[in-house]
Amino acid sequence: MKKLFIAEKPSVAQQFADALKVKGARKDGYIEDENYIVTWCVGHLVAMSYPDAYDENLKRWSMDTIPFIPDTYKYEVIPAVSKQFNIVKNLLRRDDVETIYVCTDSGREGEYIYRLVDNLAEVPDTKDKRRVWIDSQTEEEILRGIKEAKPLSEYDNLSCAAYLRAKEDYLMGINFSRALTLKYSYPIKQYLGVDKCVVAVGRVMTCVLGMIVKREREIREFVSTPFYRVIGKINDGMFDAEWKAVEGSRYYGSPKLYKENGFKERKDAEELIDYLSEEKLIEMVIESISKKTEKKNPPMLYNLAELQNDCSRKFKISPSETLSIVQELYEKKLVTYPRTDARVLSTAIAKEIDKNIRGLCNYQPLAGYAQNIINQGGYKGIAKSKYVNDKLITDHYAIIPTGQGLGQLSKLSAIQSKVYDIVVRRFLSIFYPPAEYKKISLILKCRTEQFNASFKLLSKPGYLMIADPKIYNKVENDSTKAKNDEEPGDKDSEGQGEIVATEDVMEYVSGLKKGMKLPCSGFDIKEGKTNPPKHYTSGSMILAMENAGQLIEDEELREQIKGSGIGTSATRDSIITKLVNNKYINLNKKTQVLTPTFLGEIIYDVVLYSINGLLRADLTASWEFGLSGVADGSITEEEYMTKLREYVEKYTNAVKSVRNQNQMHFVFDKTKPFYSKNTK
Repeated sequence: MKKLFIAEKPSVAQQFADALKVKGARKDGYIEDENYIVTWCVGHLVAMSYPDAYDENLKRWSMDTIPFIPDTYKYEVIPAVSKQFNIVKNLLRRDDVETIYVCTDSGREGEYIYRLVDNLAEVPDTKDKRRVWIDSQTEEEILRGIKEAKPLSEYDNLSCAAYLRAKEDYLMGINFSRALTLKYSYPIKQYLGVDKCVVAVGRVMTCVLGMIVKREREIREFVSTPFYRVIGKINDGMFDAEWKAVEGSRYYGSPKLYKENGFKERKDAEELIDYLSEEKLIEMVIESISKKTEKKNPPMLYNLAELQNDCSRKFKISPSETLSIVQELYEKKLVTYPRTDARVLSTAIAKEIDKNIRGLCNYQPLAGYAQNIINQGGYKGIAKSKYVNDKLITDHYAIIPTGQGLGQLSKLSAIQSKVYDIVVRRFLSIFYPPAEYKKISLILKCRTEQFNASFKLLSKPGYLMIADPKIYNKVENDSTKAKNDEEPGDKDSEGQGEIVATEDVMEYVSGLKKGMKLPCSGFDIKEGKTNPPKHYTSGSMILAMENAGQLIEDEELREQIKGSGIGTSATRDSIITKLVNNKYINLNKKTQVLTPTFLGEIIYDVVLYSINGLLRADLTASWEFGLSGVADGSITEEEYMTKLREYVEKYTNAVKSVRNQNQMHFVFDKTKPFYSKNTK
């Protein structure tokens, strides 16, 4: 009797064959020797059937045939890959195959890919089916996964969640798209002067479109507000101090203020300067001085969303490109499983993490850092750190380098090498100490008015030496002269911020004491203005999708669906791609900035005044929360399907009930989130 291994794609199947030392020749669609058969899917081999497979009359879009919600769902082989499906089907049903090892990607989508094949191929339940769950493609991890493979039935809840996710997207896509197209395509076509228009909507896609349109309109409607800050030049300009209206100030609580550190009108800032300059000798008295050391810890490890965001920002590549690259690195055994939401390690991997680090001693750009971690034993206490937490891991731990497969590095493209390098740097940095800054804050008094000045100096670079050389070099370069430490964001509205001090300035300030008088050589007015929100980039949108729960205003609800985002790590990039392909949004390839098209804004308005729940982050995130509940067994399939059916029926019929095509102000979705403690 033989053991059959089925992977998600040919390259992964070859990795399993190599690990198992399968000696047989590669045949048409599989590899076989006297003990093992290794075969593969090519992504999805099976898909859900379109409505016309149920009834030919459903091919024509009509209000009379929606809502369409079948009692039993039909599936069919995708024509382009039917040959491979038949090969896999015959192998799965062979009499000499006793045990089937499911080796598709270890996640909801990978589970769905195999279950569809198993169902349509009618594989007998008498066969021993086992699930291989691995975190990397290294030989060691593959053999461990095979040895510890659990019965496939233990993943039935995950499979159920996968089926429900597909049904949800199917029912909403078909019913809502048909309803809105039939109702509103005619006025849209007339307005745009086009021959054809389909109003394509979806559970995740439309919510993301809504986020992009709303951000664009916030930017478009933003009115910049000017303001004026007063800056004192201390000790012949050695450093600056910023005025602030506090209790006791002539301007405390004044309507002339913009916040507490600026004026709405320049003339009021000039009036303050005139008041402060009445004395011939202008001095500032130190009212208080505080000194402390601030530590900055290494960031958490990469999950897919964080990696996609960084690659968008650093390398100007799209989330789809990033996923493609890191997937290839995974298949080359260089990194662990990429489609993960976790940013921590598991306790089990932490116990053996020195193996990864030792392997990186052969990665030339960072070999010295890796060797230093080994020599100093810097990895030994990692299990007790915040970087290891089993409770924060669902399917897989964070993306880290395996320390293996380094022979493949020479074959990588330039961008692949860059992505691998930042993964290695993020990983090794957690074994280094925090960066340390000396910080000094002064409160100065000039007549009745208060001025503030804060300084910092990098004293110990710690992990910055390795995490990102550009950051470290920037810190060193900034330290050659006193200047404002500008971070991303609206610094003008917040004030001057901390001064990145030189050694000389920090030494001078360190010698100051409370009560000392410092000469002031005069005052400047710094004009600023409020800035509009920033456009989403492809990377920041991925993060916004992951953290959609944070967009929910209700605090209790936000806590209930904490950790639930819009879409999954495996699908978020494809949502952006689909919106671009539908011409609902534009993606600037050079900057990765996302903006809505005119058509996209029209679609947004149609949905806003019809099924506006599709635009709500809380509702969309709560569906994902519900699917997670199905996967962990806390929510039943029947319960989820009942809520889904009711939702689709209600809002499809609501669109149908509108009599006038141009009447869009007819129904607002006041539905509570799909799943929360109060709706279960």
